Amino acid sequence: MRTYDVLVVDDSIFMRKIISDLIAEDPQFRVVATAKNGREAVEMVKKLKPNAVTMDIEMPEMNGLDALKAIMTEHPTPVIMLSSLTQEGARETIVALERGAVDFVGKPSGSISLDLHKVKTALLEKLHMAVTTNVSKFSANPLRTRLLNKPKATENAPWKPKPPFTEKPAPPKVVPAAPTVPLAASSASAQVTQLVAIGTSTGGPRALHQVISAIPAHFPAPVVIVQHMPPNFTKSLAQRLDSVSELHVMEAEDGMILQNGSAYVAPGGYHMMIARSGPGAYRIYLSKEDPRNGHRPSVDVLFESLLPLKELKRHIVLMTGMGADGAKGMLALKKAGAVTTIAESEETCIVYGMPRAAVELQCVTHILPQQEIAHQLTRAVVT
Repeated sequence: MRTYDVLVVDDSIFMRKIISDLIAEDPQFRVVATAKNGREAVEMVKKLKPNAVTMDIEMPEMNGLDALKAIMTEHPTPVIMLSSLTQEGARETIVALERGAVDFVGKPSGSISLDLHKVKTALLEKLHMAVTTNVSKFSANPLRTRLLNKPKATENAPWKPKPPFTEKPAPPKVVPAAPTVPLAASSASAQVTQLVAIGTSTGGPRALHQVISAIPAHFPAPVVIVQHMPPNFTKSLAQRLDSVSELHVMEAEDGMILQNGSAYVAPGGYHMMIARSGPGAYRIYLSKEDPRNGHRPSVDVLFESLLPLKELKRHIVLMTGMGADGAKGMLALKKAGAVTTIAESEETCIVYGMPRAAVELQCVTHILPQQEIAHQLTRAVVT
């Protein structure tokens, strides 16, 4: 049985001990060293070449985000972030996932044995995934890093429909041949006749950044997204995507009416479903029903809610992620007349699980690398 070396990075000696002890409970892992800050971590990765790293975010001298960036640039290595479950921790974690971290685990409190048990289970599961991940894909598939100058959302403000961004210039096209979206589609009162639905899990925040940031302004369809993620983190993900996209991206709320040119991220802890609310109008419903495929939100739950909406041109996407959530839903939608079914290709997936399951069910019309998905969606929706 192969043993994998893990470097544990945290500025707290107490936390380094806890994480090291949790990892040591799996005989396949060996804690090869510990580091107390990001600078030490970068040096140890160069010297020891571990199979994986667990990385705290807030540390002196060099924080976890800067260390992650240096590691992914100089010696790409799978990194699992240890994140606090606060709103600020969630925002930093989303940035870390975009910079190349393969996943994250909530930091243990150290005071409740049940909490430690949950952390151990999640940490070991994600380490097993991480050591089989080819993170060199990140440097081969750089992200668009342009941030749009959008007004900051107020944390606790009630949701209101926002006007279309007609004043914004069209972004540079990712693929020169991509069709131009007609300006007429920017009308806030335009009926919804098409819908894009995206499901993703491990590696999803980076994949979503790549795809959503490349969809042009005045996109004549709403986009609904399920990303497997806990509460707080989905809100931070939506805010981050909104800052890099011409779409108006928000965390979904129960009762929201879908609008063309907007994207809605299912909130952690809730299933998201879509239903008719009138001619050419569709509403979001959130549910606390039991997890499906081990997840809430579940991609299959979202996809199945679209089955009765045969009047819509439905465009369905599955991207990187463990397991098979969404594959059966995509198959059902394909049989029910979905126009487009896209699976991310193995070459850009961090984990080729969910897309592989869809491909094996033979319900996919396009198998595409991450950077070509937005182009194909734009062509399909506009033409």
